[in-house]
Amino acid sequence: MRSIAQTAAAVRAGTLSARAMVEEVLIALVADEHVAVTRVLHDRARAEADAVDAMVAAGRDPGPLAGVLYGVKDLFDLQGLPTTAGSTIYVDAAPARSDAEAVARLKAAGAICLATLNMDEFAYGFATINAAYGTTRNPHDPSRLAGGSSGGSAAVVAAGLLAFALGSDTNGSIRVPASLCGLYGLKPTQEGLPLAGVFPFAESFDDIGPFTRSVEDMALVWQVLAGREPASRSEFRIARLGGRFRENAQGEQLAAIDAIAPDAPLIELPEIARARSAAFIITAYEGGTLHRQALAENAMGFDPQVRDRLLAGALLPETLYEEAQAFRAEYRARIEALVADYDVLLAPATPTFAPPIADPRILIDGALSPARADLGIHTQPITFTALPSLAVPLYRPGMLPIGLQLIGGPGREPDLFAFAAMLEANGTIGFSMPLGAARIIDFTPPVAARG
Repeated sequence: MRSIAQTAAAVRAGTLSARAMVEEVLIALVADEHVAVTRVLHDRARAEADAVDAMVAAGRDPGPLAGVLYGVKDLFDLQGLPTTAGSTIYVDAAPARSDAEAVARLKAAGAICLATLNMDEFAYGFATINAAYGTTRNPHDPSRLAGGSSGGSAAVVAAGLLAFALGSDTNGSIRVPASLCGLYGLKPTQEGLPLAGVFPFAESFDDIGPFTRSVEDMALVWQVLAGREPASRSEFRIARLGGRFRENAQGEQLAAIDAIAPDAPLIELPEIARARSAAFIITAYEGGTLHRQALAENAMGFDPQVRDRLLAGALLPETLYEEAQAFRAEYRARIEALVADYDVLLAPATPTFAPPIADPRILIDGALSPARADLGIHTQPITFTALPSLAVPLYRPGMLPIGLQLIGGPGREPDLFAFAAMLEANGTIGFSMPLGAARIIDFTPPVAARG
């Protein structure tokens, strides 16, 4: 399996054709088996590929992501297309005048965008169950959920169709599908990556980030998006999160956390239940406010499950929202002081493995609960703190994936990458090919072409 850097190097060297790669993957995306793709961008992808190949032929460097193929969650602006955010309400909206800033940075680095990807409508959910576009299936077991709301982005990367994909994370919408699909998924420091041109959900929490199959790939894509160089280090002060983070978790996760740092202190985040409740209030209020006019004009056009939650949010009193925001400001200061003593906090990413599509419920505190609402039980409190969190997959070849969160201080994403690289090197974490899946497209050029 080629890394992103290896693919880009082969394209820059002229041993791989960007156009040839695009043509092969376009066929696979049209035949998408995972209900992960909402639009295949034939013309755009071919034009971008031809531009990359032309630069190589002219002796110019297309960039560090030359010819690397990716897709975006269906809420990123793409020039000339309406931005639908997973809803049929905006399919006839005016087309975007320009690409989202993140997409523009990737294009400038030579990456090629091939598809928009399925999501929970307006990013409101942890399951990618979409009334209009269908339910995205997990490549490791198509009878199970991929997670959400960035499930389409996770599925295409886990299936090996695209090298990486962009998602958004408001309360865990990258980290949850990353855990369930066995990928690396980053929620950066609040507003650490460009949000311009991304359809909002709850602006107090919204972030964007990539899905990748390795930490090396993650660091490279992050570097392009953030415009920063990852730093390297080899010593870390580690803590394990206790309390609610150990009450709803799988034994495999807890065993891995304890094996990674057996002597690390076990700490509890204060008022974790109150933090999650406040996050629910802020999310619901901001989502309901954003869609209030559309709800008044065309309530029946919304996905029924999303509509009900947005209506409830629109009815919340502003005083309750303001109280939740005041608590968040205080809480963030307290948690940043706590995190200052550590470089990495370890926690589960999801409370369980991917639930079945036929019965999308999970056990929380011993009772069955809707997966669409509660798969983010461990990610939502971290979002509330605005800290960066990297979901990493436990290395479990042949078994259902599940992941951990590596949580760091503000702006300390490079620390998380460096620590994840150590865990990947010793075999604790890592991507596993889905059993029975089609081969991962790695575009290894023939020996003669390389010679």
